[in-house]
Amino acid sequence: MTVAIVGAGPYGLSIAAHLRALGIPYRIFGTPVDTWSQHMPASMFLKSDGFASSLSDPDGKGTLENYCTDRGIPYHPTRRPVPVELFVDYARAFQERFVSDLEERQVVSLDKAGEVYTLGLDDGETLHADQVVLAVGITHFGLVPPQLEGLPPELMSHSSDHHDMERWAGRTVAVIGGGSSAIDLAVFLKEAGTKVTLVVRADRLRFASPPTDRTRTRWEQIKAPSSGLGPGWKSWVCENLPQFFRFLPGDARTAIVRRHLGPAAGWPMKGRLEDGVDIRLGTSIERASEEDGRVRLTLRQSDGTTTTMLADHVAAATGYLPDVERLRFLSRPLRSAVRTHNNAPVVDGGFQTSVDGLYIVGPGAADSFGPLMRFMVGAEFVAPTVAKRLARRARRTQPARRVTTA
Repeated sequence: MTVAIVGAGPYGLSIAAHLRALGIPYRIFGTPVDTWSQHMPASMFLKSDGFASSLSDPDGKGTLENYCTDRGIPYHPTRRPVPVELFVDYARAFQERFVSDLEERQVVSLDKAGEVYTLGLDDGETLHADQVVLAVGITHFGLVPPQLEGLPPELMSHSSDHHDMERWAGRTVAVIGGGSSAIDLAVFLKEAGTKVTLVVRADRLRFASPPTDRTRTRWEQIKAPSSGLGPGWKSWVCENLPQFFRFLPGDARTAIVRRHLGPAAGWPMKGRLEDGVDIRLGTSIERASEEDGRVRLTLRQSDGTTTTMLADHVAAATGYLPDVERLRFLSRPLRSAVRTHNNAPVVDGGFQTSVDGLYIVGPGAADSFGPLMRFMVGAEFVAPTVAKRLARRARRTQPARRVTTA
């Protein structure tokens, strides 16, 4: 095949939609929007506004707004939160319309010999490709504190392992973290009948501001312009000038990615969190151990005092850290050949890594292109950029055929 796309989330599906319109042969593998349908709480809301929660197709027909309008589903670009169930239904409809040739098989190995990539699939088939796009999302990059790493999987998990909360009803769960994933998980566990303790290292929790019906003044728009990442000049620059981000010093890029648009939860969650969740601010994990089939946590407060607690399970909602070594389906030589900065892959202006013909998009490219890569709205920039680069290379060896999209 000319192009293989590994991953069927918003970035992978959007790139495929653009390649199809350009007439470039490709194959795409994965479960559609698997992260949202299987690795996030079933009742959560997206952090992004409605206008910034669409996949990208060349003609702009496949937006979330159009999907809701066609089906009579309530929608507002900024004032109505987007339920994850709605987004999953929309994304699957987008896939059926624009990427109907998706193959719901998993790539379990990837290697390169000469100019050709070899992909191994979970059903045993082996395929070859000239170019490969890794659109693997965040689930490979789940970060777990070292204090918890020695616990067995039945006692410890990452927040991305949780979708159905009902199985935790009547049990005691400690959720570690203070961002949106931690707060969402704590709320939904509590509402499913779980006794929840939220352990937060910071001394306060942050929530996004609720929308308002008031029209912003011209001065407010100038002082804090709107963007798909939120209001403010920093967010506007991150969304509209991502190519410039690559030229910042490496440590500056890393600092911006980690600090800008940090762990703020959605505004609807504040009241629900305070209703029944035990919140321990200014508290960090000192150690964790197994005790009679449960977890004993030793917690240190900001004043230096320590306490202990017992839980049936501990969930680390401690974020994600892009690291090439975590992409274990890549062969060792291939992982070693990818140039990195702070373990994250370094990509060029077309998202190509230092390995010729290997591309990485989405959160894995955040160290090169900034916080935009952590958000769905980034697909609007990534998809046409990568598709055009892939098309230019593909056309060197074979003519392309224009395909009319739905």
